Formats: sequence, structure tokens, C-alpha cells
Amino acid sequence: MTNKLKVAVIGAGMGGLAAAAALRKVGHDVTIYEQARQFARLGAGIQIGCNAMHVLRGLGLEDRLRADTFYPRSWNNRDWKSGEVLFDIRFGAEAEQAYGAPYLLAHRGDLHAALASAVPAGIVKLDHRLTGIDQTAGGVRLSFENGTVLPADAAIGADGVHSVVKTALFGDDEPNFTGRIAYRTVYPAALLTGVELLNCTKWWGEDRHVVMYPVKPDRSEIYFVTSQPEPGFDLESWSATGDVHVLREAFEAFHPEARAVIDAAPSVHKRPLVDRDPLDHWADGKVALLGDACHPMTPYMAQGAAMAIEDAAILSRCLDGVDRDGIEAALARYEATRKERTSKMQFTSRQNVWGKGVTDVDWVYGYNAWEAPLAS
Repeated sequence: MTNKLKVAVIGAGMGGLAAAAALRKVGHDVTIYEQARQFARLGAGIQIGCNAMHVLRGLGLEDRLRADTFYPRSWNNRDWKSGEVLFDIRFGAEAEQAYGAPYLLAHRGDLHAALASAVPAGIVKLDHRLTGIDQTAGGVRLSFENGTVLPADAAIGADGVHSVVKTALFGDDEPNFTGRIAYRTVYPAALLTGVELLNCTKWWGEDRHVVMYPVKPDRSEIYFVTSQPEPGFDLESWSATGDVHVLREAFEAFHPEARAVIDAAPSVHKRPLVDRDPLDHWADGKVALLGDACHPMTPYMAQGAAMAIEDAAILSRCLDGVDRDGIEAALARYEATRKERTSKMQFTSRQNVWGKGVTDVDWVYGYNAWEAPLAS
């Protein structure tokens, strides 16, 4: 490739790894800078929508993910007290035929490991906490807490909801705290007795809910995540150990099937639920944002990581064949292509009615970022 760019990706989460893999796919030289000293296997699940699977298939990860994940029949939405089915979002072979890719339920660690396998280990630089980013006549200069200063032709901020790159480009502001807390955990299915968790289920309460599903093909591990009000929660406690007794009390009136899954959990973590209004801009010169850095959203549609993964594919398409002189226009095109879809996803997720009744899901799962039209 004659127009090979040196691209710095800040952050080695789902979006950063996907972006690096996709950019390498079109021939660019990519280095990922991650502030953590090592990767950790978080105790959390993740839903990999058909739309995200299109991208992951293009990165060569489909076979690995099918082998490591649970293939659900549906996302079953049920009333918290009666157990009545409110709406069944059908997945399995039916969704795969309709949308051209499977819907899978995974451990976040398994998806992250799969994405990490899609790039050479040597391009991931751990223990690199970004402290400054400056645009120069020749590109971008990155400064890190460890004293390293490095150049790049372009930089992508995939560094999450508290993005240092976003702050450098567009100023600092706090995300919107929803006033709600998520308790979540993964635990061995052997701890659950008297109830079988056979599918993905969301139990809808009056002011709270819980989503639960297996994350392994043999259903040997179970995940659940809640959303509930918790007055007095300190927003600074971004990720903390939760009290299982407080959690159980919060859901003690729920249907016995939901209660059994919650009661069997030996421990939980909790975090605040936040989002942002759509940003006016994601790109400035030779620097652009990706994923939660530019469009963090509540988890109620299970599309946060999927949007970052879609971003990665569109970004790579916009930078395909581009030389240094074309970077700014390419990043502006990337932003213009993605903003309408991600903004709609942010607002739809914030409403938290996805699946509570009859829901049009085609616009979400039928999107293929490798084929979607790019902005002119």
C-alpha cells in the first residue's frame, strides 16, 4: 500500500481493538496505547448483536466467537411479578437468516480476548496513560504519563466515557448520571438450583429491571445485570463491590425465577449508569473519537459496544487508500456517516422501552457497517 498511515489508537477496549484490526485490514500501520498495566477479565456479560457480528466476521473472528458464546433462542421480555411475556425478540436461526449474522451472548472477557487476537500483541503498548495530544504541521504528537512522547499521522480516541482525547479536543464535562445503578456479575451455573436459565430474559419492574442470560455454549456460566435507583450513591465510586444483601432486598418482590438467579450470586459489582447527549463534533483535524468517547449510552439496548465496533469498520472504510493530505476529510466523513445512527441509538436506549412491547428491531440488527453507505 503506497498510502500507509501511522495511526495511534488510544485505548485497548472493544472499540480500540476493533479499530486497530480494521485499520490494519486496509493496510495502515497502527499502534494501540492503553493505560492499564495488564488486561483483566471483568465479571460481566455482553450481547453481540447481528450488526456487530457482521463487523467481527469481517475481522475473522466468527468461528472463535461461535465456539465461546451462547446462541440464544430470543430476548424474552417478561413482567416482573406475573412472568407474563411482554415481547419476544426472536434470535437463533430466525434472526441469522433475516439479518445475515448470528446474535450471540458472551462473557466480555471472551469478546475482548477475541478482538485482541485480531491484532499482533506487539502493537499494544500497555502502561501508556495519555496526558496530552497536540496537532502539528506533520500530524499528531502524543504525550504519556511515563514520559514517552510519540508522533503519529492521525490519532483515534477510543478511551471511553472519561476520554482524555475528548477533553483535549472539546473540553471537559461530566456525563449525564441517570440516577440509576447497575449491579452485575458472572457466576458458575452450578450455584443455581431449582431453576434453569435457558435463554436471555429481561424482567421489567415498575422502576427497576434485571437482564440475565448464559454466557457459555454449555450454559456453565450465568450473567445478570440490573438497573435500579439507589439514593445517596457516590458518583465517584465508578466501579465498586456491591452488597448482595442490598441487591436481593431491592428485588425481593420479583418473580421467583428472577429472584433465584439473583439470590444465587455470591458477589456483585456495581457502577453508575451514564450517557451523554450527542456531541456536536467527534473529529478535529487529524484526531477523531470512537465508541464511548463520543457516544456513551445507557445499556438498555445492549448496543454500546456494538456501536464502537461499527465505528471501527466505518472508520477503516473512510481511511482506506487515504494519504496524509486526506486524513482530515476522511475523519470528517467518518463522523458524518456515524452521527445520525449513534445519536438515534443514544436517545432510543435512554427511553428504556426497547422490548417492553412490540418493537421494530430491523433498523438495529439489519445494519452492516461493511456495506452501509458512506456520507458524501
